[in-house]
Amino acid sequence: MRDAIAHILLWVLHLFVPQTRRRGPGRHSAEHFATVTAMSPAPHRHQPWTGPSSEDARAIFRADVSHLTPEQRERHWAAAFAEIGVEYPYRYEGDHFAALAASA
Repeated sequence: MRDAIAHILLWVLHLFVPQTRRRGPGRHSAEHFATVTAMSPAPHRHQPWTGPSSEDARAIFRADVSHLTPEQRERHWAAAFAEIGVEYPYRYEGDHFAALAASA
């Protein structure tokens, strides 16, 4: 019912205000698709996304570090990831990022 009311209101609007009419073909018409050029496909990745395997990540996060504080644990994780060549960003109290944020 709402669609019928909306169509009637648009018809009346187009009847009394001709500037509201569509000037070109609609996006779903054959005329529109005849003038549109085909899109080029996106380039494929040459190499897959590199990162730690799930086994490596599980071994790091499940290691016996329960006696460490949260800051020490975070640093341990960052060091373990660095050993396998993955950069793991970590934050700690008094790091240089906090000083940069305070000065900005």
